[in-house]
Amino acid sequence: MDIALYLHALTGLFVIIDPIGSALIFNSLTSGTDQKYRTVMAIKSVVISAFLLILFGNYGEALFSQLGININSLRISGGLLLFYTAFMMITQELKFTKTEKNADISVFPMSIPLLAGPGTLTLAILLFSQNNQGYAVFSVSAAIVSILLLTLVGMIASKYLKKIIGKTGDEILRRFLGVILAALAIQFIYEGIRNISM
Repeated sequence: MDIALYLHALTGLFVIIDPIGSALIFNSLTSGTDQKYRTVMAIKSVVISAFLLILFGNYGEALFSQLGININSLRISGGLLLFYTAFMMITQELKFTKTEKNADISVFPMSIPLLAGPGTLTLAILLFSQNNQGYAVFSVSAAIVSILLLTLVGMIASKYLKKIIGKTGDEILRRFLGVILAALAIQFIYEGIRNISM
């Protein structure tokens, strides 16, 4: 395993998925439900998200290649999309209304758009496309699984997490992560422009 790549992927994924913020949203969507339902929804959300991110990350570049889209164009557009996501994280309130009791929230909104939304899928493609050797694919996949497992723990323990973090703590964390994500987005745009002009 490439430890440097693993840590790079882990950082990027942690920033955009925001396990603590996702767990708090999960808690608000499942308030008033029993622990069994919460656990099932959390596991389903993480499994679906891992499948989407690893599959799309590995084969997304090939798909775009078939469509005649250069990977550097994807880096630039992906960077812009990530920057937009970061801007929204910093400036806007993220709200999801509570669904009917025991409704299946694993696909929407937990997997898409929270855990495996457009920004995360773009990041996965960029991480896999920069490093297509076997050990590198394993490193990025391991980072995806690690972050999603951390998110799973957060979702299962979200009742207690809400008491510890609180709304103010979540707001501070989300905006701080938004700044880091904006810097990561600019880096992708820079690399795309630099490589496309060579």
